[in-house]
Amino acid sequence: MSKAKVYFTKDISADSLVRIYETVKRELKGKVAVKISTGEPGGHNFLQPELIKNLVNRVNGTIVECCTAYEGRRLDPKEHWKAIKEHGFLDIAPCDIMDEHDDMEIPVEGGYHLKTNIVGKNLENYDSLLMLSHFKGHIMGGFGGALKNMSIGIASTKGKTYIHTKAVTTDYRVMFDNLPTQDEFLESMADACKGVIDYMGAENIVYINVANRLSVDCDCSDHPKEPEMGDIGIFASVDPVALDQACYDAVVNSPDEGKASLVERMNSKHGIHTVEAAAELGLGVREYDVINVD
Repeated sequence: MSKAKVYFTKDISADSLVRIYETVKRELKGKVAVKISTGEPGGHNFLQPELIKNLVNRVNGTIVECCTAYEGRRLDPKEHWKAIKEHGFLDIAPCDIMDEHDDMEIPVEGGYHLKTNIVGKNLENYDSLLMLSHFKGHIMGGFGGALKNMSIGIASTKGKTYIHTKAVTTDYRVMFDNLPTQDEFLESMADACKGVIDYMGAENIVYINVANRLSVDCDCSDHPKEPEMGDIGIFASVDPVALDQACYDAVVNSPDEGKASLVERMNSKHGIHTVEAAAELGLGVREYDVINVD
């Protein structure tokens, strides 16, 4: 099996983001959606507007998000818009809450648990997708990178609930009463990724993970723990499986003694199983070569 190419730079800067995108050599065409996490108000680890501005402008992109499936300011589109403005994203590019008015079902062929994925309806307005993800820990998924950003991130409120409950319900109010086993949840995320990739076309997606502010908590937390390990760098690929695997490995193999809490968070939630499941679904390969662009 051939290895995927994962490009890497230690330099976490606006210019480096543009450079690593161009190094991947997959020019995104048409109307480009740039999927980020806009960050729950109170948190501060999300990718900052000044860091991503040049890249978003380089691809002439629209920053896209969907509403959450838990009580918080980003559950209501009106409050979500306020958070987007407060966090500075409206100052750098057009933004779109893709499920503000409606959502839609897209098929999942040959998945583990899901037959459909419920995403923000405005996804249909875009020709290509830049998955611009902040790699960090996550209280439910173990870690969040490209695969989580593409599955939970592009799902609408109903869709997020559907993934979290292994297709049992779309009502977020009873989500936590209907959680499946941990591995089934992670497999459902992989299913949702397959739906998005098949819908958009694998050739129309580029994935970039920024491994900075490496908290054990996701940007969905309004009070995330401070990072205990130092920043690593920026990773990019056309293969989301290899990309998340490379970031996971970079944390696990880091000489930074502060990594212990993040490694424990990732492994206690069996986070790597999302990568395993996505590879089994044919979304990419776990074997990779890191190409340093510094």
